[in-house]
Amino acid sequence: MRAFRYLYRVPLLAWHILLHLPLTLLLIAIGNGGPLSHGIVRWWAGGLLRVFGMRVRREGTPLPGGTMFVANHVSWIDIMALHSQHMMGFIAKSEIRRWPVVGWVTTHAETIFLQRGNGDSLGQVMAEMAQRLRAGRAVAAFPEGGTRDGRELGAFHARIFTAAVDAGAPVQPVALCYGARCEAQAIVAFAPREHFVGNFIRLLGEPARPVRVCFMPPILPGECEGRRAIAQAARDRVAQAMAAA
Repeated sequence: MRAFRYLYRVPLLAWHILLHLPLTLLLIAIGNGGPLSHGIVRWWAGGLLRVFGMRVRREGTPLPGGTMFVANHVSWIDIMALHSQHMMGFIAKSEIRRWPVVGWVTTHAETIFLQRGNGDSLGQVMAEMAQRLRAGRAVAAFPEGGTRDGRELGAFHARIFTAAVDAGAPVQPVALCYGARCEAQAIVAFAPREHFVGNFIRLLGEPARPVRVCFMPPILPGECEGRRAIAQAARDRVAQAMAAA
């Protein structure tokens, strides 16, 4: 069945990249960061997920305006799942710029790139996040700090929440569940020593499965005392949604 899935998905992927991607990048440029740009990013991300056999179901409602969205991190496809539901400027490692397909889209989708291990870069990213939140623009981050094996939810690092505290912005946790009951987290996650291209090709041959994007109740300014309390509350709400599945 994997060979059969490659047989019809590879042409669909080629169509989505060679035809839809140039159109998407053109409309992003024309839209200049407005509703047209945001809408076309959601459309393209949703189309890529369908090519991979992933059927997205949204639960809850994303807050409008300057909100920090934080989610559990499983694989590169998390960005596509979130972008398919709401436009948000991601904090992503700078290496993603060099990734085929995903790198092209994220570069044009308001992504803030972080050079890992560079303290100056982190400070600049925090300042940019706070500025966007004050301007009423959404940002997103993966507080675990990186992908894991999909078998457990890691700790949420408090420092990433500094921008929301400084800007007085709400934080909305989002749980990403692959499979009807989150049973496919470890399948979607990067295997040991597996790089982006290997994960991309492997997932292209995987069986069709549902993806739940659960927007949990937001943490409003003043609801928690300090960034550590916000980080713990956000993690608890993500864990609650995954356990409920």
